[in-house]
Amino acid sequence: MNKQIIPIGFSPCPNDTFIFDALVNKKINTEDFSFDVVLEDVQTLNKWAIEGKLDLSKISYGVLPLVLDKYSLLRSGGALGKGVGPLLITNQAGLDANDIAGKTIAIPGENTTAHLLFSLAYPQARKKKFMIFSEIEDAVLHNQVDLGVIIHENRFTYMQKGLKKVTDLGEYWERQTHNPIPLGGIVMKRNFDKTIQIRIDALIRKSVEYAFSNYPLLPDYVKQHSQEMEELVMRQHIDLYVNNFSISLGDDGKQAVKKLLSVYEQQHPGSLKDHHHLFVE
Repeated sequence: MNKQIIPIGFSPCPNDTFIFDALVNKKINTEDFSFDVVLEDVQTLNKWAIEGKLDLSKISYGVLPLVLDKYSLLRSGGALGKGVGPLLITNQAGLDANDIAGKTIAIPGENTTAHLLFSLAYPQARKKKFMIFSEIEDAVLHNQVDLGVIIHENRFTYMQKGLKKVTDLGEYWERQTHNPIPLGGIVMKRNFDKTIQIRIDALIRKSVEYAFSNYPLLPDYVKQHSQEMEELVMRQHIDLYVNNFSISLGDDGKQAVKKLLSVYEQQHPGSLKDHHHLFVE
């Protein structure tokens, strides 16, 4: 029987390859579906989601408001949590958190959650330079920018290079909203039959559960694509970004996503229409 082939996009970062390994490498029964994988950095995936390029994709929650007309949000496979937010770092001694307005800040993409959280904490900052996340640490290190917002692996490496944390943007969000931080989610085109969306969601959940059942063993798929080759760093990355919210958002996760949308709406009045049918369920 011919399987329905569904294009899927996610990043080569350890959290995504860990989550999707069992699904895309058929370590679980994928039923009537087969997946055509595209590995890209998250800002490219965000841009493609705005264009409606892929049927199934990882996105930053920061871009969700711009794609709700085309995509539904799945409950499994995403990244939410506490203490996992982006960090604002600098190479400049004695830089005060209140002294940001005139500084140049590197941000990992315009439509990322990191940008939304930075804008919430520093609405007065205007001199932004949008870059691929993996280039930001070096840009700060070589004083090409005054500060940078770092995510992913760089959270674990910046201190070794003598860089300093100015603000934990995730902690700021948690203090302001009392919600976990919505970092990235999985979306699927609304033109798919709802029963198919629900089945795909269930398969992603099984893929995450399979990965956890074998952890701390790291699949070859994770090692093959990781930017930081040390297994310790890969595990730190997985421990930080893959948790119960990756299995299913649950009520707390859904509440956090809705809060993010309301913050976006405050920053962009009138931009959001109806988002009652936000989740696949």
